[in-house]
Amino acid sequence: MPVPARVQPEKNIWVAAGDGDLVRVRVRNPLIRFLPATSPNAPDLFTYTPMHAAASYGQLETLAYLVSQGGDVNITDEDGDTPLYAVENIETARWLLDHGATLDRQNNDAVSVRYKRQPIEHLREDFPETAAYLQSRLDPSSCLMPEAMSPSQPSQHQQNIATESLTSSLVQSVHNIMQRAEADGRDPDEELRQVVGRTVLEGVITGYEMTTDSAAAHHSEAGSPNGVKRPRTDGNN
Repeated sequence: MPVPARVQPEKNIWVAAGDGDLVRVRVRNPLIRFLPATSPNAPDLFTYTPMHAAASYGQLETLAYLVSQGGDVNITDEDGDTPLYAVENIETARWLLDHGATLDRQNNDAVSVRYKRQPIEHLREDFPETAAYLQSRLDPSSCLMPEAMSPSQPSQHQQNIATESLTSSLVQSVHNIMQRAEADGRDPDEELRQVVGRTVLEGVITGYEMTTDSAAAHHSEAGSPNGVKRPRTDGNN
């Protein structure tokens, strides 16, 4: 008795767009007038559209086809993010801007979420070269191209940990100095000035080391997948 072959589920338009599978995108697109789920602007369960998926994975040929079929380069998801927020490289960012993507806009998280305001701010931490390119398009006089960028900055969490450590050490040192001065009956001012000066110097050195480490980590990861992409719903639609 023959063993039935395993049938692979049909790739939907979101996965096809992210994969750059233009053949599959075109196969599904003739249904666009009758099945909204095949539209270039149709949201999936995560309000992610084929336009977002193609932009995220840098599928320029697919983007061009989607736009030709009514795809909106400024379509937004539930966070107010357009496809420009999803890009990971300069080439895709340039393509979107050249085809009408709005750069100086804010998403829905402008007040509550750090690094999620304009596309530049959203991309700056994970894709600094792309953010620098967007900045140069927004303000050409800035000349902030990738090679002119400053070293990557440490995350806010890392800065908070370093600050708390230095502060805790300073407080303990001041407490010890005050106790010794009181026991010896002497003025603690000079010793306090010295410990504060040392702490300030340690803070400067720590900040420099964190920035250097962050920049080194960024360069070592260049060219590899960075961060977690938004889900592209699998299965049939």
